Amino acid sequence: MDVRFLGGAREVGRSAILVDDSLLLDFGLLTGTPMRTPVETPDPDAVVVSHGHLDHAGAVPALLSGAARPPVHWTPPTRELALTLARDTLKLHGGTLQCPFTETDVQRLTQVSRTHGYREPFDAAGYEVTFFDAGHIPGSAHVLVDDGETRLLYTGDFHVDDRRGGEAAAGRANGRDAPASGQRLVPGTTARPDADVVICESTYYGVSHDPRGEVEERFARSVEETLWEGGTVVVPAFAIGRTQEMLLVCEAHDVPCYVDGMGKSVTRMLGNYPEFVRDPDALQRATSHARFVTGRDGQRKRITDQKAAIVTTSGMLSGGPAMTYVPEVAPNPTNAVAMTGHQVEGTPGRDLLETGSAEFDGRRIPVSAQVEQYDFSAHADEAGLRAFLDAYRDSEILVNHGDDCERFADDLRADGYDASAPAVGETHST
Repeated sequence: MDVRFLGGAREVGRSAILVDDSLLLDFGLLTGTPMRTPVETPDPDAVVVSHGHLDHAGAVPALLSGAARPPVHWTPPTRELALTLARDTLKLHGGTLQCPFTETDVQRLTQVSRTHGYREPFDAAGYEVTFFDAGHIPGSAHVLVDDGETRLLYTGDFHVDDRRGGEAAAGRANGRDAPASGQRLVPGTTARPDADVVICESTYYGVSHDPRGEVEERFARSVEETLWEGGTVVVPAFAIGRTQEMLLVCEAHDVPCYVDGMGKSVTRMLGNYPEFVRDPDALQRATSHARFVTGRDGQRKRITDQKAAIVTTSGMLSGGPAMTYVPEVAPNPTNAVAMTGHQVEGTPGRDLLETGSAEFDGRRIPVSAQVEQYDFSAHADEAGLRAFLDAYRDSEILVNHGDDCERFADDLRADGYDASAPAVGETHST
């Protein structure tokens, strides 16, 4: 089995892995200016998508721009999320060099889509493929590829529940206790299918997440104090996964909140897939608790005078309604901006954290509002990565999707694993 890394190796973004020039696993975008696609656009016999985030699914429609029509396999939520992302990309960049596909390509994607549930084997390009719940976002999957001789497990992005627990959040408002550990939106992965080769993400290698309950407690306390003092809190969040997690946290802690941006449609859509979330009733309560912003008649500027949390895209301040909200709250030190995830180098969010200012619509604006960062990551930290890989000590490990893949592979080898970190463009034979 030959595995070629077209993107996502020794980097975070544009994940794309080609198996035997036949089966393509993911085809994502690397955000930035300009957005970057994988190093080539292959002509596979079939495509399998691990989950509906831009860096894994964002460029899939581009595979249909020629004469080929390979079937695209994914879970039902991933299909919906990928199409939502594609339409949003067209809205923002359609007709420019930034966008690698057209509306026609997106329409073709709906025609070749094939959906599958977890643990339901299916055929793709002659391989037996099985999805397992990866615990990252609704519909996210580990992908097991079996050619009859070699079993290849592509982890995609994944999260494992933190066994240190979420006790700090228990007993809070309305009795909405935090889950015993991990995210509120989805439970962490427990799947460990047998595999000869594992392609493992490493986004948070070298990082230890604080217990989720403690993070929730700090966030809720800070927001409550800001609102009590008369301020407003802008909560930049990724539309898929993070927005819904923050709405669940706000509802559980009785924090008044608005929701804006693409996260609105994603939140409503996920209500149609109760089997892919941890607690469908809790998600429904959170959806009802939040006030959905229409954006009409200057509503956004009026909302910034309200004592509430505003959960809005984009998570790295690279677009979306956050570009309106943050400049509005910036001059007042009573207000706050609560970043909820990792900020990639070169993004306005990272700039804001490091310098106290950021560029919005071509203007650099100093932010006097309090700027805070919270780790609500949906990825496994180093302890979670190692706990997962403990089941694969006799397997070959290929480390990808991280900024420090080579060092993680070195550490794994020192611990007795057969591990390496292929580079973009490299072909690895197993």
